Amino acid sequence: MVHEAAIRTELEGLRARLPEVTGALAATADGLLLAENAPGLQAEGFAALTAAALGVGLRLTGTAGQRSFRELMIRGETGCIALYPVGREAVLAVLAGPRTNIGRLHLEARRSCARVADLLDVVLAAPEGGGMP
Repeated sequence: MVHEAAIRTELEGLRARLPEVTGALAATADGLLLAENAPGLQAEGFAALTAAALGVGLRLTGTAGQRSFRELMIRGETGCIALYPVGREAVLAVLAGPRTNIGRLHLEARRSCARVADLLDVVLAAPEGGGMP
């Protein structure tokens, strides 16, 4: 089983590599919180919302024939929220400020996704009947 502390350590590392990141959390695809490093955020509710957004992202990319879902970016007045799939089993949500270098955010967040996937034993390559569309 997954160790919450190991995932939290990865989220802390992501925040350390990108000071513009104000929070990060990992949740299962069905909305259960795995770990968080997001001060002031109602993590359980946010985890459920990220799972719903993951489902929408997967369906949109599949319906549009875009092959695989890579990220969902939501920009607000004071920053952004980026969601990344961790296989089909989980989602990584990253909150960042308005001056964030989005290219670097994507690079570092995808690295964190790979590490979280390893911790979850998620197969990122599409196995028979699974994986990303």
